[in-house]
Amino acid sequence: MEQKTEQSGNVNKPGGIGVKRVIGVASGKGGVGKSTVAVLLAQALAARGRKVGILDADITGPSVPRLLGLDSFRGDFDGQKLVPIMNDDGIKVVSINFYVNDESSPVVWRGPLLSKAIEQFWNDTAWGELDYLIVDFPPGTGDVQITAFNSLPISGVIVAATPQALVSMIVSKAVRMAGMVNAPVLGVVETMASMMCPHCGK
Repeated sequence: MEQKTEQSGNVNKPGGIGVKRVIGVASGKGGVGKSTVAVLLAQALAARGRKVGILDADITGPSVPRLLGLDSFRGDFDGQKLVPIMNDDGIKVVSINFYVNDESSPVVWRGPLLSKAIEQFWNDTAWGELDYLIVDFPPGTGDVQITAFNSLPISGVIVAATPQALVSMIVSKAVRMAGMVNAPVLGVVETMASMMCPHCGK
């Protein structure tokens, strides 16, 4: 992964000056374990001694803080930049949940505001030196996702999916969307493959 993403990174976009590679984790639909894949990827890279951060770009359904046990933390601001929360593994995290009073309150924002929030998390956060920034993108293939992709110097994309036939069609849409924004697809991670239907046994 390192060799491929280093070649495809775009260091000319503003924000995240010390970030070497930005890896997006996307899905064509929600509920397929996308955020879990993003967190596990970050933990695996951190375990290998890499400096890692996670940008929780799933503004309306943020779950990264809870997955990392950081849901009780609140975001900080140093007067110029947002300060990421760091977990015990040294993973730096920025999420909308750090800046709301109640994590159960819905974020009812229109598309342009959602895209602006993602862009702000990239440009206005003191990420410091990172080998990898993992971006947990919102599910879907609409305008918010495309705008978010274009706001970040994506080195590559990992697509999360479940093994159902219906989902495979949606995965194709996510892969094509990545191609539209010139983001290399590093792979597709199949989740929940070990689950068996109690009715048909498949």
